[in-house]
Amino acid sequence: MRIGIIGSGNIGGTLARRLAGAGHEVVLANSRGAESLAGLVGEIGPAATASTPAGAAGAGEVVVVAIPFFRYTALPAAELAGKIVVDATNYYDGRDGSFPEITSGAVGSSELLARALPGATVVKAFNTIHYRHLAAEGVPSGTPGRRAIPIAGDDPAANATVAALIDEIGFDAYDAGSLPEGRRFDPGTPLFNVALTRDEVAAALA
Repeated sequence: MRIGIIGSGNIGGTLARRLAGAGHEVVLANSRGAESLAGLVGEIGPAATASTPAGAAGAGEVVVVAIPFFRYTALPAAELAGKIVVDATNYYDGRDGSFPEITSGAVGSSELLARALPGATVVKAFNTIHYRHLAAEGVPSGTPGRRAIPIAGDDPAANATVAALIDEIGFDAYDAGSLPEGRRFDPGTPLFNVALTRDEVAAALA
């Protein structure tokens, strides 16, 4: 599969390495330009290329968004139409500024992102795990105590696609349901940045 990754920081870069290691092609982009990605692309090897955000969005069958949340309105909505968009962002008011809809609980950050990408299918994933754990804790399917990554999205087929990618890089996926359920594993919740198995995630959500 060809996977676009918009954002080349800790999460985006780590996912690029892990997904390429699982046999996928990755097309990376950031706000600083393709030339700034030469080192990361060289490290990953021939499975990785650099592009613009619009280029990564257009190239990917699945596109991961791993940028500071406040930049979500700059995403290339036209190129993301028809794509599965994996939202790995988190909202932090100290960094991202005021979003009254989020702080009031009226809407989750992933729901707000989905409104800006009306032609895309958004799945929230990878926002709960520290990048060092993402890099180091993946183990084969069936390993006792395997860590789970919760996901949420409105399209069961898209959720299943993202869950399969999570499995390929060494983690169990736990489908928490529709996109609004993603609020239940935002920063500050019991699931955030905690190593839990699938059963433990289910218990925490219950």
